[in-house]
Amino acid sequence: MASTHNTEQELQSLVNLVEALAQSYHPDSDRLLALLRTLEQLHRQIRTELFEPSLPNTRHDLYAFLRDVEESGGWPYIERGKLQTLLERYREAWEHHSESEKD
Repeated sequence: MASTHNTEQELQSLVNLVEALAQSYHPDSDRLLALLRTLEQLHRQIRTELFEPSLPNTRHDLYAFLRDVEESGGWPYIERGKLQTLLERYREAWEHHSESEKD
């Protein structure tokens, strides 16, 4: 089993790679959206195919695992963009566009 330090280094390398990819895609919203969809799909795949089957199968072990999860930062979650946020940005852009046409 990999040491905690090695795991942290591996994960930091992954974070660096994803951040560099996201920066290279900026400001192309289509490419950034594709990246977010890929990350969400990967999250779902890891969760259902690997993480869930690896969960402890006794009450005592599951309780200890859940306690450790809560103490070390909680459950991972990838939030979907909110339609309301997109609509607000659209409204702001529309208002800005309308005002610039008046000038």
